[in-house]
Amino acid sequence: MTEESADAYSVEEPPVRDSESANSTAEAGDIPVSVPQIAYSYQYGFRLPASEIAKTQRAHVELCEKRGPEICRVLNMDNSGGEGDYATGMLNIEVAAPQARAFGEQLAKAVDSNGGSQIATSISGEDLSKRIVDTEARLRSRSLLSQRLTELLRTKKGSVAELVEAERAVTQVNEEIDQARGWLKEMRGRVAFSKIVINYQSAAPGSGGFSRPIREAFAGIASTLGSSIGAAITFLAVTLPWILVLCLGIYLRRRFKAPDRTFWGRRIEVAASSDD
Repeated sequence: MTEESADAYSVEEPPVRDSESANSTAEAGDIPVSVPQIAYSYQYGFRLPASEIAKTQRAHVELCEKRGPEICRVLNMDNSGGEGDYATGMLNIEVAAPQARAFGEQLAKAVDSNGGSQIATSISGEDLSKRIVDTEARLRSRSLLSQRLTELLRTKKGSVAELVEAERAVTQVNEEIDQARGWLKEMRGRVAFSKIVINYQSAAPGSGGFSRPIREAFAGIASTLGSSIGAAITFLAVTLPWILVLCLGIYLRRRFKAPDRTFWGRRIEVAASSDD
């Protein structure tokens, strides 16, 4: 069942005029549809001591949870202890759009209190105004078509084939209505709640100062030594069974060879003694 066949049962609909609808809503005192519908996303990067990353993450989560799910929601959190003094972390949350920027400032304050600093900030926005208006217009037109087709089925005007086709059209139009409502809900949710991604990282081990080259040298020696020992262990594990088989073969050869034969099977020549 195609959309054209569904439209066959509808009376010609007047085109949707965004400017007229905007003027009518403006005269009625409502917010005009021309108001931008922008979905904002924020990214923050913080550098802290490795031992303070988990603590700062918990402080940020508590800061979000205190506002309740109507204002702030924690989506996911990740923390990697790393090696030595290096660690990373990530926190993904959603905050009500009007409070998102102020919430970012409070995140920075919590980092400062734990001996960290802000190293990156990013704000991006996607204008969803046209997509929302188009989806709303499509939803209205599909809803009107569904009402007309339902009325046609209720009054049973038309042949049996037309009624069957109308019933199929109603099913398809209702599916389109549900899909449009889902899109509209998702876009409105993105506008109402801004996404905030927080990245945490510590300074690299031995960064800066006189001791940096020395630490890097020792780290390289330890890595090389460990790799060499690992390679030796692997080589021994691979060759040891064959060494044992070779030793067993040598033993058996020496044990059972003929007395007048060498190890390689040659006959031993005995020089004859001569009389003086």
